[in-house]
This record gives sequence, structure tokens and C-alpha cells, in this order.
Amino acid sequence: MDTRRNDPYPDVTAAGGLVSALGKAAKLVMGEIWPVPSPTDDIIGIETARGILSVVLATEERLFRVRVHIPGILWETPGFTWEIGSTDEFGLLVEAVVAWRQGVPFDGLAARFTFLELEGFARALDEGEPTSLQWAGLLSAEFHRKQWNLLRRLRTDEVLRNMFPTITHGAVRLCADPLVRTSRQVMVYEPEEDRYEVIRPGVSGADWVEVPTGDLIAHLRAAMNQE
Repeated sequence: MDTRRNDPYPDVTAAGGLVSALGKAAKLVMGEIWPVPSPTDDIIGIETARGILSVVLATEERLFRVRVHIPGILWETPGFTWEIGSTDEFGLLVEAVVAWRQGVPFDGLAARFTFLELEGFARALDEGEPTSLQWAGLLSAEFHRKQWNLLRRLRTDEVLRNMFPTITHGAVRLCADPLVRTSRQVMVYEPEEDRYEVIRPGVSGADWVEVPTGDLIAHLRAAMNQE
């Protein structure tokens, strides 16, 4: 039996799989992709400045499903995923992936690639939805109960509550932009009640410093304003 007759993706198969097919096609339109590890060849994740763009092959029909994922810092939290459209045209898919990675504005993407449904995703970003959901998720997770008091204290501040929070090795990490893992960050650890240590990850020579309770919020605000 010739299984190729039942393959809805003969072009992808002939190119050596989804990763290979997308990579080769992207070069033809003067673009690049940087795939992240995937457990199967039926899905590919592509690093971009606006989250991880993933393409998933439907099994019941020829359909390339497109999703965008905002991961937790250092991949330690599940993050947030949106379905943003699907198409059966491989060439159109490749052009959309390249344009997304090149930073084409959302309105330009929506006008050029009508299969993309970006209104909900763009609105969620504008309204700070990933950040507010992340705060709520951490404050309802029993696993992070030890950090609840610190999280509540940080969230009361009108500036810090707009930072994207995660928990890293028991410390609360605040990030200025959930889409950019290398954006301004600060970590605060509470080794014991009302005693705090703070560090700025990624800053050369940075080390943990103890910060008095009364100075904590001001210290964190200042750290997040530094380039």
C-alpha cells in the first residue's frame, strides 16, 4: 500500500519534515527561522520578538495551525498560548511566519494574511491580560504559597503590578515585557519574614543585596527603571 496517497503534506514530507521544509522555504523569501526543540516533527516553534510562533500540522486534514506562545521566564512556567489562525497553503504560511518574525505590525499582518486572527491576541497584550492572569495564577497556586505574602505586597504597587511575575528557585522574578525574555528584570527573595534580598539578572557583576523592608518597593522600582 502506498502510504504517500494518504499523506496530506507530501511537500513537507519530501522536504524532510516540517522543520526542514519551513527552513528551506523561508530562505527563498529572504527570511530566517530559529526553531526551538520539539518532541515531534508535527510541530515547530520559532523564536521571535513577539513570543514563540508555532506551527502545528492537523492530522485529519491538510491544515497548518498557527499559535503564538508567551513563555514564562526561563521556560519555568507554562505561559500563555493563543490560536491565531490556520491555512492549507504552505507558501502563504511561510510568508506569514517570516513577516511575523521580521516584526511587521499586527494591522499589516492582518491585512496581508487574512487567515490570521490577531484582534484577540493584540487586544490581550494591550490590556495586559498575560500579566494579570499570571499574577492571579501564582496567587492561587498552592505550590507557591510561601511566596504569597511577597507577591501580594508587590502587586499592591501600581508600577510593579504591571510587571510580568514568575517564581524562580523560590524568588519572585519581575520582567518588564513578557514577550522579551531579555527585557529588564529584577528578582526578590524573602529568606525569612520581612527580610529581602534583590538581584538584577543578566547584569554584569550583579549580586544579591539585602534591602530593608521599608525600602523594598522603591528599590525594585528603581531597578526596573535602569537600562
